[in-house]
Amino acid sequence: MAKEGLPAVELPDASGLKVAVVTARWNAEICDRLHKHAVDAGRAAGATVSEYRVIGALELPVVVQELARTHDAVVALGCVVRGGTPHFDYVCDSVTEGLTRIALDTSTPIGNGVLTTNTEEQAVERSGGEGSVEDKGAEAMVAALDTALVLSQIRATEG
Repeated sequence: MAKEGLPAVELPDASGLKVAVVTARWNAEICDRLHKHAVDAGRAAGATVSEYRVIGALELPVVVQELARTHDAVVALGCVVRGGTPHFDYVCDSVTEGLTRIALDTSTPIGNGVLTTNTEEQAVERSGGEGSVEDKGAEAMVAALDTALVLSQIRATEG
């Protein structure tokens, strides 16, 4: 289980923050669960949450980049399950690299909730499925909000 070493993080007070959630439609059951948990966590933290859907994981970076211009944070959600070809590696690498570049280029936190798993069972486990202990949708939201608050604090004091 990937829970080992997980920091104890509480839902931050994100009142006044504007966050977007962009979710891929591939592997719909898993992505819908990630989406619901991320949106629920954002709203529970007091953030204003806007929601967007794209076809697949490869479409996430361009939409995230556009939203990073007008939001305090963006959460990208998707699910890529390994198949029998190298396509999995290309998709995972390009999406991760794209989201990281956007965060650095825009200084906007990007919560990366794109699951990259070997099996569908692993994806269900990590998406907060019944009986699972992980919830990567909510975790990506909390990470994005927490980072947005840290950046806000830095900008206020370093002015």
